[in-house]
Amino acid sequence: MELKFLSRSENETFARNAVAAFVLPLNPSLAELSDVKTAVSEAVTNAIVHGYGGKEGWITLRCKTEKNSLHIEISDSGKGIDDVEKAQQPFFTTASEEERSGMGFTIMQTFMTKFSLQSGKGEGTTVRMEKNFGDKAGIDAR
Repeated sequence: MELKFLSRSENETFARNAVAAFVLPLNPSLAELSDVKTAVSEAVTNAIVHGYGGKEGWITLRCKTEKNSLHIEISDSGKGIDDVEKAQQPFFTTASEEERSGMGFTIMQTFMTKFSLQSGKGEGTTVRMEKNFGDKAGIDAR
């Protein structure tokens, strides 16, 4: 699945619901589904708030399933991240005036099986995540 949508706050809900519908054939538990929806929300919100800073731009969401795993890629063509290592530290935010907690990447890392981040100043950002589901993936079903 590939979706492209504008960096508008209402599209965060669209993205999380599209991924939730896409993953249903893998029969996720409610907790697993919630984890995926939360991680997608965080990634899309980061693109909207930090990548484009209130300006309009395109966000691309790609998903695929493989056996009992969901692979997600969310990318923008925004301003990029100056220091990727620092940005992944809990509580770090570049939008403190907006009362952002700086926990987005930490949440994504915690709720998903795998997480990676690629970004360059002026080049945009790509978040890749994977979630394994149920006992068949070697994880206890919740």
